[in-house]
Amino acid sequence: MSNEAVVLKDVWVHYNSTPVLEDVNLVVKEHDFLGIIGPNGGGKSTLLKVILGLVEPSRGTVTVFGKNPQKARKYIGYVPQYSLLDINFPISVWEVVLMGRLGQVGLLRRYSDCDRKKALEALQIVEMLDYKDRIIGSLSGGQRQRVFIARTLAEEPKLLLLDEPATGVDIVRQEEFYKLLEKLKEKMAIVLVSHDIGAISVHVDKIACLNRKLYYHNSKELLPEDLEAAYECPIDLIAHGFPHRVLKKH
Repeated sequence: MSNEAVVLKDVWVHYNSTPVLEDVNLVVKEHDFLGIIGPNGGGKSTLLKVILGLVEPSRGTVTVFGKNPQKARKYIGYVPQYSLLDINFPISVWEVVLMGRLGQVGLLRRYSDCDRKKALEALQIVEMLDYKDRIIGSLSGGQRQRVFIARTLAEEPKLLLLDEPATGVDIVRQEEFYKLLEKLKEKMAIVLVSHDIGAISVHVDKIACLNRKLYYHNSKELLPEDLEAAYECPIDLIAHGFPHRVLKKH
């Protein structure tokens, strides 16, 4: 049985005849932890939306767990860069996480004991159970991000897509967040989009660089010429036995 979670073959995406993704080929396997870096406007968020089935490629094929992305969406958890949830709205952490079960129960049905159990388990995984009665707006940025992850985990996804999840989160909380993701990869595949190469290169198992074209070698290594092609400026790489990369100012 195939262990491929996502397969993109010769994928192109155009917005108003302008190419946003060019000839992208990518395979993400179950339990992969893939980080995708690249400059702003390079197509990272668009790539996630292609996997979700929210953006239709101009050319090429996309499968998620062997299915059309729209049909496989129930297996995908997605945490966008900016949550649509109004943090000033008086809703509790518990209610936010339960919303992750709406796809199972529908809008007009009540939550079952099973739904509540899944929400509790999700809060335990992200270590936010003690905060379940707090109002979401009273939490720090890092705590809110954990709650949004819990809401997604309540859906029981097999693939987790994260778009700039550490934006607005302080360094200490970022480290805790990435350690959480390292635990989650035991249960699912994770694709994490970020502009912060220094932070994610330490934590992910594999890394790709995207600026319309995807530079990926199914490993944690990126060639200097790949980075220079993607960022369109000279790049210095420094490695001392521990994955660490430094970019020149530009």
